[in-house]
Amino acid sequence: MLSLQKSDRPYLNSFLFGFVFNAISLHWTSIFVGSTPWIILAIGQALFFLPLGIAKKMGLSFYPLIFIAMEQLRTVFPFEGFGWLRIAYSQADAPYSGMAAYGGAIALSTIAVCIGLVIFSVLKTQIFVLPLLPLLVLLIPINIQILGDVNALLVQGDVPSLGLDFNSRATEVFYNHVSETRRALKTSNNIDFILWPENAVDIDPFSNPKIEQELNGFDVPLIVGAVIRRHGLLENTSILWTKSSQKIYVKRHLTPFGEYIPLKPIAAKISHLVDGFEDFSAGKEAVTFNINDARIVPVLCYEIIDDKIMLAAARASNLIVVQTNSATFGISAESAQQLDISRVRAIEHGRSILSVSTSGLSAVINSDGEVSQLTKIHEPAHILAKPALIRGLTPRDRLGDWSVVLSFLWLLIVARTKKPLGINRR
Repeated sequence: MLSLQKSDRPYLNSFLFGFVFNAISLHWTSIFVGSTPWIILAIGQALFFLPLGIAKKMGLSFYPLIFIAMEQLRTVFPFEGFGWLRIAYSQADAPYSGMAAYGGAIALSTIAVCIGLVIFSVLKTQIFVLPLLPLLVLLIPINIQILGDVNALLVQGDVPSLGLDFNSRATEVFYNHVSETRRALKTSNNIDFILWPENAVDIDPFSNPKIEQELNGFDVPLIVGAVIRRHGLLENTSILWTKSSQKIYVKRHLTPFGEYIPLKPIAAKISHLVDGFEDFSAGKEAVTFNINDARIVPVLCYEIIDDKIMLAAARASNLIVVQTNSATFGISAESAQQLDISRVRAIEHGRSILSVSTSGLSAVINSDGEVSQLTKIHEPAHILAKPALIRGLTPRDRLGDWSVVLSFLWLLIVARTKKPLGINRR
């Protein structure tokens, strides 16, 4: 805000800030596909920061309103949005991270940006405390209850080598997970279910008898990430697998340029990887896996940034599992960033989250966003976990979309109020 006020070119200033912010944070997108898609993504995201220049003319009290409006727009547009770098997701360790449970990720982003406004006001010799008043809601207790717990085994089988072609060695990846699971079961047989990551089973178990036989060899229910083909369509799925039955969830929010290619003629001119690429088919319905007292909703990787999917997951579950695959991003910041997103989601929805990856980081997260168990990147590992099963909804989940409305109403009040509750320093 201070640099924006001093700048003679506020729009250029805003764009450059957005570009540098995104280019540094999203550098992992370039690891195996080259720098061109990464630069295009950084420029595209930076365009959403241009309107911050308006605050120079309207008054910097409008800065939080404009910032959050653009952040919210990025979560839904284009291609169903890319809200990966919301400010909220960097605040899992903040003393006010509990704001997510009252107003969602948007409320946590709002308070973080408002703190910036308050710091700016201090530098301008006037303490503007009004933007911080929403913090008072943290004094209101949240009524969620622990029903009990469940014994889970998270398996990170790892991949032979990191990169885009990991799935060309799908058989090896599958048996990595089989081996690590069997190793874990030798140490404990008190398991209610086994959780495998996204892409752990990239050989369709419904058309490959050997893979089906291996899965049927476990006496414990498995929740596995699998790529299957039905009715000629490719699907990224989470499957609750037992010897007697299988229940399938098909990923609904597909990753643009990862699981389907928008604007294919243009994309093909940018990257040769588009040639021969087959789009996945998106699912239509949410699915809940019932195992003993656990009502488990699977979330597949990129879906963690979709507010609607996460809200529905919280309302239908007492435990959330996130199945992801970080092999395509190497040893980069991507996995750690996704872990922090999951931590904020756990706070927001008052649920334990089990996050499991093919190659790391896999983690057990409680409803306060704290990580109790964590694996390393690119190492086979397993976690024996006992996550709490939680009943009840956070205020954010009761409010639904009203949390967005209330956040913007507050930001509008802040923007239109010049000096209430301000203390002049002399």
